[in-house]
Amino acid sequence: MTSILDHHVSPDFESLLTLEKLSSTEFRGYCHAGHPMRAFGGQVAAQALTAAGSSVPSENLAHSLHGYFLSAGDPTKPIVYEVERLRDGRSYRSRRVTARQGGEPIFTLSASFKLSEDGADRQLVMPEVPPPEDLPDPYEHWAKERPEEYQAATTVRVMSLRFVPQDRVSDYRAVPGLSEQTVWLKPAQALPDNPLLHVCALTYGSDMTLASTASLDIQPHRSMLKGESRAIVTSLDHAVWFHRPFRADEWMLFSQTSPSSCDGRGLSSGHFWSRKGDLVATVVQESLVRRID
Repeated sequence: MTSILDHHVSPDFESLLTLEKLSSTEFRGYCHAGHPMRAFGGQVAAQALTAAGSSVPSENLAHSLHGYFLSAGDPTKPIVYEVERLRDGRSYRSRRVTARQGGEPIFTLSASFKLSEDGADRQLVMPEVPPPEDLPDPYEHWAKERPEEYQAATTVRVMSLRFVPQDRVSDYRAVPGLSEQTVWLKPAQALPDNPLLHVCALTYGSDMTLASTASLDIQPHRSMLKGESRAIVTSLDHAVWFHRPFRADEWMLFSQTSPSSCDGRGLSSGHFWSRKGDLVATVVQESLVRRID
């Protein structure tokens, strides 16, 4: 059987979230590498949310998740996701997921789901930026400058990405001590009309650039896609709040800031907007950031 670990195959995004059901509370999946021999954290979190969401009725939509990365996952070995039902209320349902490899936990997730309801509606206004069609594809540079690394990467086959120059972002503040980064992203293929799949796709994409925002002062011109690394950067914990319905397979703007980096840790946060300007999610992440001398 062909695995998504075979880089000669172009996986569709939905396959990255497909899990094998072992029992009513256990699921098994594989995650591709984000860094050499380290499972990509965004996929681990998205698969854990997939497992949690499979245990709630479809009308209960994910509204938040909180995850801790406990150790680096091995992309060559399966991950077993164990789902624990914490609460089933009339409006809210809570789940805890533990991801294990070889019996040892590598990631834990708490997720909450709720029924939709009417209420007051306000939001932060989306910044004005160039449309993604007017921005270069960074993968083309990656393929030219680092072809072997590019060919080995799964992300380029499943997630489209465009970096927005910060001097072309309307609310760019250039505040001393604040790192800022803005990107457009979306899965490379259209997704089915399944709300859980779309929130999992956003969860996957939310881990692609947020840690690099925390390390811009160390490696100011390096994204996850190019250049020699001057730092070890990896996710420690990750939280997402989903605000409004959206389609992840349409371009989403991810505006990110990092107000602090110290003690080998960097804090970053970001907002996701839909193409039409709806604020659909907020993300916060703490990352390990260690300079390589």
